[in-house]
Amino acid sequence: MKAKRTAINPTREQDYPGWYQEVIKAADLAEHALVRGCMVIKPWGCALWENIQAELDKKIKATGHQNFYFPMFIPLSLMAKEAEHVDGFAKECAIVTHHRLEEDEEKGLVPAGKLEEPLVIRPTSEVVIGEAFSRWINSYRDLPLLGNQWANVVRWEMRTRLFLRTSEFLWQEGHTAHAAKDEAIQEAEKMLEVYRQLSEDFLAVPVILGEKTIHEKFPGADTTYCLESMMQDKKALQAGTSHFLGQNFSKAFNIKYLSKEGNEEYTWTTSWGVSTRLIGGLIMTHSDDNGLVLPPKIAPIQIVIIPLIHKAEDEEEILEFCRDLETKLKTKNYNNQNIRVEIDLKEKTPGEKTWGWVKKGVPIRVQVGKKELEKSSVYIGRRDLEPNEKSCVDKQDFIDQAETMLAEIQNNLFTKAQKFTDDNSFTADSREEFFKFFAPKAEKTGFVSAYWIGDDETEKELKKDLKVTARCIPLKSKEKLGKCIFTGKDNARLTVFARAY
Repeated sequence: MKAKRTAINPTREQDYPGWYQEVIKAADLAEHALVRGCMVIKPWGCALWENIQAELDKKIKATGHQNFYFPMFIPLSLMAKEAEHVDGFAKECAIVTHHRLEEDEEKGLVPAGKLEEPLVIRPTSEVVIGEAFSRWINSYRDLPLLGNQWANVVRWEMRTRLFLRTSEFLWQEGHTAHAAKDEAIQEAEKMLEVYRQLSEDFLAVPVILGEKTIHEKFPGADTTYCLESMMQDKKALQAGTSHFLGQNFSKAFNIKYLSKEGNEEYTWTTSWGVSTRLIGGLIMTHSDDNGLVLPPKIAPIQIVIIPLIHKAEDEEEILEFCRDLETKLKTKNYNNQNIRVEIDLKEKTPGEKTWGWVKKGVPIRVQVGKKELEKSSVYIGRRDLEPNEKSCVDKQDFIDQAETMLAEIQNNLFTKAQKFTDDNSFTADSREEFFKFFAPKAEKTGFVSAYWIGDDETEKELKKDLKVTARCIPLKSKEKLGKCIFTGKDNARLTVFARAY
């Protein structure tokens, strides 16, 4: 049987990591930077991040948070104040030790002007924001303090992959302080729900909401809540986290307030964040062997119009038809915004244009040539369907149906991804069944739920022998207890395991 031709080579089945890199290249999303492990985000990739940022920023502000911004440099002495936190990030920290360059006759430009104290380039901002909170908060009247920062962070990763794990990446990090413990826990849970809405309703990526195990939680947190999603290679991707920090950072940075009763108390704090990793998750959830597939809500262009001009004498009439179509489509409303439409006027062949937009993942492609002009119709291709599945539709009918069609594509992508997750999620009732499932050449793979007591020995064994980690304890089954399949001990919690990025 002749192999099916695809725009992306290798295909997912042939080489999933290679396929992922080729999708990014074909869609012109990003490229490797001159500095090892860093990336240049190109305009199409940047537009995706801007759309995520706009949607999430709106949701964050709707929950009462205000944006602020802190410097990327953190004094080393400040970083060292929270012991567990610094231990967790020590191996990933990038350090600035000098503040200027000088010319050396033999070596050329060399660092000079050694700093009195080294500066850590922020891997995260709990310490520098904690220090500020200790100055900003004096009374119960100052609480809750609800803040958020859009920034870049640096974590010196050894093994990097565009969007998924880079030495520098873009993110959002929320930081809050509260008078009451329960209020802080509710805050962390509330922001987890905001992230769920972003992931499922906007990106069409299904997630499991859960609590991290003790060894997987954020350094310095009492509790870490997370979103775990399944990629098409059946590995897990942590899509976001929300941390209840207890009073750990408050005690380290002396974040106190005077209560109504006149007592000096430590605040309860939270932090939470998502990053450009979401774009990597988006790619691996929806894309196919012809390139990127974008849910309409995030697509920078939702409908692209491609004029098919074979004779110069037809050009003006076809373009006028396309401009009228563009104008009318832009008056239509989808997701509380005007539909984003563009006419492709680049000097390329119709085939080059069509496949270019297929690889960029635009939800709807519209072709207009002399035949369509004569019938007052348009030729439609949808990115959630095969590229050769096209239909001829009356122009006005398409204008009337455009909003419904975009909503249908958004829903189809989520439904397909949710079915894939469900079909590849299993339960293991014994140690033997668990190990068989994750064996190197096992017939099935994916997510496995099993009762586990949380012991160190089992966790180390699973990581070493199977490359499997405990992803989370799902919130929906958090109260379920059973017998640990590894140790036989009672009161084990139902935990989701998987290989992960």
